[in-house]
Amino acid sequence: MNIQIFGAAKCFDTKKAERYFKERGVKFQSIDVVKFGMSKGELGNVKQAVGGIDKLLDTKSQDKNLLALLQYLSPEDKEAKILENPKLLQTPIVRNGKQATVGYQPEVWKGWE
Repeated sequence: MNIQIFGAAKCFDTKKAERYFKERGVKFQSIDVVKFGMSKGELGNVKQAVGGIDKLLDTKSQDKNLLALLQYLSPEDKEAKILENPKLLQTPIVRNGKQATVGYQPEVWKGWE
């Protein structure tokens, strides 16, 4: 398993996801998505795995104006705007190769072991 956890430093679900893998002795790479963002390729792979860019958005984000703007953008422009503003992503995004989940989903991760 090659686990990557894209999360935010202050996100409670990100900490729970890290604890989940630590308790099971699974090594993972933790990336602060707000600080470092995601590459275009990583975002594309995760988007494909979860079923679209809209499933990655945090509808409870503090930036309501930017969320409203995203509704009117084309898919390419929406992806570019998310790459510029990774704080719009719901965390944690847990990736295992071509598989990915958004949010705290231990029932899916159990199937990866």
